[in-house]
Amino acid sequence: MKRTAIVGGKLVTPYRTVSDMGLVMEGGKIVSFFKGEEIPDNCQILDAKGNYVSPGFIDMHVHGGGGHDFMDGTERAIIEAAKTHMMHGTTSIVPTTLTSTDEDLFNFLEVYRSAKKMMTDGPSLLGVHLEGPYFALSQRGAQDPRYLRVPVKKHYMEILNHSNDIIRMSVAPELDEEYALVAELKSRHILAAVGHSDAVYQQVAEAFERGYTHITHLYSGMSSLHRKNAFRYLGVVESAFLIDDMTVEIIADGKHLPIELLKLILKCKPMNKISLITDSSRGAGMADGQHVLLGSLKNGQDSIIDGGVAFTPDRLSFASSVCTTDRCVRTMYKSVGVRIEEAVSMMTINPARVMGIDATKGSLDLRKDADICIFNDNIELSHVIVNGEIRWAAS
Repeated sequence: MKRTAIVGGKLVTPYRTVSDMGLVMEGGKIVSFFKGEEIPDNCQILDAKGNYVSPGFIDMHVHGGGGHDFMDGTERAIIEAAKTHMMHGTTSIVPTTLTSTDEDLFNFLEVYRSAKKMMTDGPSLLGVHLEGPYFALSQRGAQDPRYLRVPVKKHYMEILNHSNDIIRMSVAPELDEEYALVAELKSRHILAAVGHSDAVYQQVAEAFERGYTHITHLYSGMSSLHRKNAFRYLGVVESAFLIDDMTVEIIADGKHLPIELLKLILKCKPMNKISLITDSSRGAGMADGQHVLLGSLKNGQDSIIDGGVAFTPDRLSFASSVCTTDRCVRTMYKSVGVRIEEAVSMMTINPARVMGIDATKGSLDLRKDADICIFNDNIELSHVIVNGEIRWAAS
């Protein structure tokens, strides 16, 4: 079995960066560490050339990339979108849906199952994130209002029984009558997240106790502090700050949330409760000036990429993110000013914990999967390694 030693790098852990140490990969796992030049015998050598060696990035909320949307309905779309993100450091990915017809949703779930079997040289497909259809109309954002629903047991059981690949679902919890849906999600070990919700604090606090433990794209598609007659009410945003154990995710493209707002979030929420996501559309990895469809090929809306984000044609509002995970880390490290260990943790071990996969992914530890990124101080990648195999290298 092939053994590969990574030498000459700076190993990024959640707590500190370790120089003068290397690691050995074998059988898709990290099997040992060594000091300096004490390289074990019978190893192929990968020289990191003084760059950072970090865990592979985990994107738990992403819709597409490279001109493909995960809901285009083909195995090729899923595989090519995932590979686009892998070239930017994503070693584990959670394809995410949009509200749609049941026919399109069920087709996606079936196509995902076969794409996962076909994927041999891309990132790990961790499972599916259902973003919808149980959302508040007033907080729908880019979700198609024609397909929004309230949770009805017959409907959500049909969806959940259709696939064993569903690992996460975003819901407006104020629509979950008697919290029957979240009880079903918990019984299936599916992460229940608050998303596209108009709930007030009391509703969010109750939802958290019932099992809605995560917040989908903080600040986007959710209620915030508002006044009704003489009284002020906290929304989902403030609830996320007030509930200490609630985890959150943020779109760290520096566009959807300005740098100052990212800094505010870090003052209000413990670092280990924050994960970075791209929430990117098919435009991820594409150049400024290109037109891309937001949503499905059949029903998508036109948008144009400009300045690293997709706008509506009139330039009056954002249409979607076109971010990649390396850019998320770069934004937090270079623009927000967190330490490299913190920026990397928010893209690795934190989402791994949220998704319950931190026993095998998210950090450079013995017997964990050898999912690794090598990059310089500008977060420019030289190598992406998945399960101990170099899947992408800069030319």
